[in-house]
Amino acid sequence: MSLATSPIQWAILAASFASTVVGLYVAYQAYRGYRRHQSRPMQYLSLGLVILMGVTFASAFVGSLLLRGGVVPVDYRPGFTLLVRLLQLLGVAFIAYSLSLRA
Repeated sequence: MSLATSPIQWAILAASFASTVVGLYVAYQAYRGYRRHQSRPMQYLSLGLVILMGVTFASAFVGSLLLRGGVVPVDYRPGFTLLVRLLQLLGVAFIAYSLSLRA
Protein backbone atom coordinates (compact mmCIF):
# COMPACT_ATOMS: atom_id res chain seq x y z
CA MET A 1 0.00 0.00 0.00
CA SER A 2 1.44 3.37 -0.94
CA LEU A 3 1.38 6.41 1.32
CA ALA A 4 -0.38 8.67 -1.17
CA THR A 5 -1.44 7.83 -4.67
CA SER A 6 -3.71 10.66 -5.78
CA PRO A 7 -3.30 14.44 -5.82
CA ILE A 8 -5.99 14.81 -3.15
CA GLN A 9 -4.12 12.39 -0.86
CA TRP A 10 -0.91 14.38 -1.38
CA ALA A 11 -2.83 17.58 -0.55
CA ILE A 12 -4.18 16.00 2.64
CA LEU A 13 -0.68 14.90 3.60
CA ALA A 14 0.76 18.37 2.89
CA ALA A 15 -2.01 20.10 4.88
CA SER A 16 -1.45 17.73 7.81
CA PHE A 17 2.28 18.41 7.77
CA ALA A 18 1.73 22.18 7.53
CA SER A 19 -0.73 22.05 10.45
CA THR A 20 1.86 20.19 12.50
CA VAL A 21 4.60 22.72 11.74
CA VAL A 22 2.39 25.76 12.40
CA GLY A 23 1.01 24.14 15.56
CA LEU A 24 4.51 23.54 16.89
CA TYR A 25 5.42 27.16 16.09
CA VAL A 26 2.37 28.47 18.01
CA ALA A 27 3.22 26.20 20.95
CA TYR A 28 6.82 27.43 20.92
CA GLN A 29 5.70 31.06 20.95
CA ALA A 30 3.39 30.37 23.91
CA TYR A 31 6.27 28.75 25.76
CA ARG A 32 8.47 31.77 25.06
CA GLY A 33 5.71 34.00 26.47
CA TYR A 34 5.61 31.92 29.63
CA ARG A 35 9.41 32.09 30.02
CA ARG A 36 9.34 35.85 29.54
CA HIS A 37 6.53 36.63 32.00
CA GLN A 38 6.74 33.67 34.42
CA SER A 39 3.00 33.79 35.11
CA ARG A 40 1.09 30.73 36.26
CA PRO A 41 -1.80 31.19 33.78
CA MET A 42 0.69 31.53 30.92
CA GLN A 43 2.36 28.30 32.03
CA TYR A 44 -0.90 26.36 31.75
CA LEU A 45 -1.80 28.12 28.51
CA SER A 46 1.53 27.21 26.94
CA LEU A 47 1.27 23.63 28.18
CA GLY A 48 -2.23 23.33 26.74
CA LEU A 49 -1.10 24.75 23.41
CA VAL A 50 1.91 22.44 23.29
CA ILE A 51 -0.36 19.44 23.85
CA LEU A 52 -3.17 20.66 21.59
CA MET A 53 -1.18 22.15 18.73
CA GLY A 54 2.07 20.23 18.91
CA VAL A 55 1.59 16.80 20.40
CA THR A 56 -1.80 15.98 18.89
CA PHE A 57 -1.00 17.31 15.41
CA ALA A 58 2.36 15.53 15.37
CA SER A 59 0.97 12.25 16.69
CA ALA A 60 -1.97 12.37 14.27
CA PHE A 61 0.40 13.08 11.36
CA VAL A 62 2.85 10.30 12.25
CA GLY A 63 0.04 7.88 13.06
CA SER A 64 -1.62 8.61 9.75
CA LEU A 65 1.62 7.88 7.93
CA LEU A 66 2.10 4.63 9.84
CA LEU A 67 -1.47 3.50 9.19
CA ARG A 68 -1.41 4.46 5.50
CA GLY A 69 1.98 2.85 5.01
CA GLY A 70 0.84 -0.42 6.53
CA VAL A 71 3.46 -0.26 9.29
CA VAL A 72 0.72 -0.35 11.93
CA PRO A 73 -2.29 -2.63 11.37
CA VAL A 74 -5.58 -0.88 10.62
CA ASP A 75 -7.05 -2.63 13.68
CA TYR A 76 -5.22 -0.04 15.82
CA ARG A 77 -7.01 2.92 14.20
CA PRO A 78 -9.85 3.23 16.79
CA GLY A 79 -7.44 3.10 19.74
CA PHE A 80 -5.14 5.57 18.07
CA THR A 81 -8.06 7.91 17.35
CA LEU A 82 -9.13 7.69 20.99
CA LEU A 83 -5.59 8.55 22.13
CA VAL A 84 -5.47 11.63 19.89
CA ARG A 85 -8.91 12.77 21.08
CA LEU A 86 -7.91 12.36 24.73
CA LEU A 87 -4.77 14.41 24.11
CA GLN A 88 -6.92 17.10 22.50
CA LEU A 89 -9.21 17.10 25.52
CA LEU A 90 -6.23 17.40 27.86
CA GLY A 91 -4.84 20.34 25.88
CA VAL A 92 -8.17 22.17 25.86
CA ALA A 93 -8.59 21.47 29.59
CA PHE A 94 -5.22 23.10 30.34
CA ILE A 95 -6.17 26.11 28.22
CA ALA A 96 -9.54 26.43 29.97
CA TYR A 97 -7.85 26.15 33.36
CA SER A 98 -5.33 28.84 32.42
CA LEU A 99 -8.18 31.21 31.56
CA SER A 100 -9.77 30.67 34.98
CA LEU A 101 -6.59 31.56 36.94
CA ARG A 102 -5.79 35.04 38.11
CA ALA A 103 -2.37 36.39 37.17
